[in-house]
Amino acid sequence: MILKNFHLSISVIIVIPIAIVYGFWTNLVFNVNIDTVDEHNILKAIMGLYLGFATLWIIGIFKSTLWKTATISNIVFMLGLAFGRIVSLFIEGITSTVFILGTFGELILGFYGWYQFKKYNSQIL
Repeated sequence: MILKNFHLSISVIIVIPIAIVYGFWTNLVFNVNIDTVDEHNILKAIMGLYLGFATLWIIGIFKSTLWKTATISNIVFMLGLAFGRIVSLFIEGITSTVFILGTFGELILGFYGWYQFKKYNSQIL
């Protein structure tokens, strides 16, 4: 059962701290300048999305009836982030190392979640 939830557990461990950084300490960790209330608001909304998804993944870990929903949302979340970063790579160019590593991590977690979904989905139905 631990391996079944591995992708969700790792995602929670990574996404919650990143959410807090985005919401409160973005300019201390990333090379960005947040100057307006609107920019702060956008980052707090992103923090809320990240924490909301992490909450769903935690519920999916402990409540097997929501594992499928949690896993699908995890796949969409990770591959969606990776897609956006890849689009940015082609349009804006190469970004900082932390975001390049993040892209690889998102791709790995997204495809690993997909693998997990295919592997364990027959047990759920």
